[in-house]
Amino acid sequence: MRRYIHLYRVFATQFLKSLVQSKVDFVIGLLGFFLSQMFGIVFLALVFKQIPSLNGWTFNQLVFIYGFAQIPRGIDHFLTDNIWMLAMRYVIRGEFDRFLLRPINPFFQLICDKFQADALGELIVGFALVVFSVANHTVRVTPINIILLVVSALAGALIYTAVKLFFASLAFWIKDSIAILQLAYGTSDFAKYPISIYSKPIRIIMTYLIPFAFVAFFPASYFLTGKNVLTTIGAEVLIAGIVWIIAYAVFRKGLTVYESAGN
Repeated sequence: MRRYIHLYRVFATQFLKSLVQSKVDFVIGLLGFFLSQMFGIVFLALVFKQIPSLNGWTFNQLVFIYGFAQIPRGIDHFLTDNIWMLAMRYVIRGEFDRFLLRPINPFFQLICDKFQADALGELIVGFALVVFSVANHTVRVTPINIILLVVSALAGALIYTAVKLFFASLAFWIKDSIAILQLAYGTSDFAKYPISIYSKPIRIIMTYLIPFAFVAFFPASYFLTGKNVLTTIGAEVLIAGIVWIIAYAVFRKGLTVYESAGN
């Protein structure tokens, strides 16, 4: 464990050095993600100019859910965005070979190969909207709620990572799984809003098949109501553990069938 912590620090240091060399690219990417997330809030504001509530949810409540959803997504985006490359090119081009030649866990190398600084835009928006909700007394700030928010954000990030890893790992069998991954990960946009506003098929997909409902709506409902901590935060942590075990098992199985590309 100490060795991996040291190696992670080395990878992070190299990333920071590369970031310093491309300041303009970093600022543009950060601004792009920031604006794309803010457009979602503008859309909500325009909708609520016409209606007083959405399926019983007020504007301030939806702002909190929207902002809360950005935090685990931003954490996942920043730390594990390179998983997309597994689905897109590492297998089909044989570039995954280099991860197997080093005496280091292949998954650890995969996520450390690149960090995504643009994700800071998502995190800024997410924290800003949560602070806005606190200032408007939409949610209460207590020591236990702060602890649960941290636990929930980390569990939610693990769900995002597990979903990405599961569908990206299919590339070990089909060589290029980017289309499937994009389709599955795209459903996470539904997590920015209350799951109760969707039709039953979408609720089933978001809850039981691709459990993005557990990264925002269910835990956010606890912070909004202060009720059912076991069936919200507790369920999120349980689901995070289950989907991670499944996803990592598929990844490990995929390593056994990986075939390097020819030339």
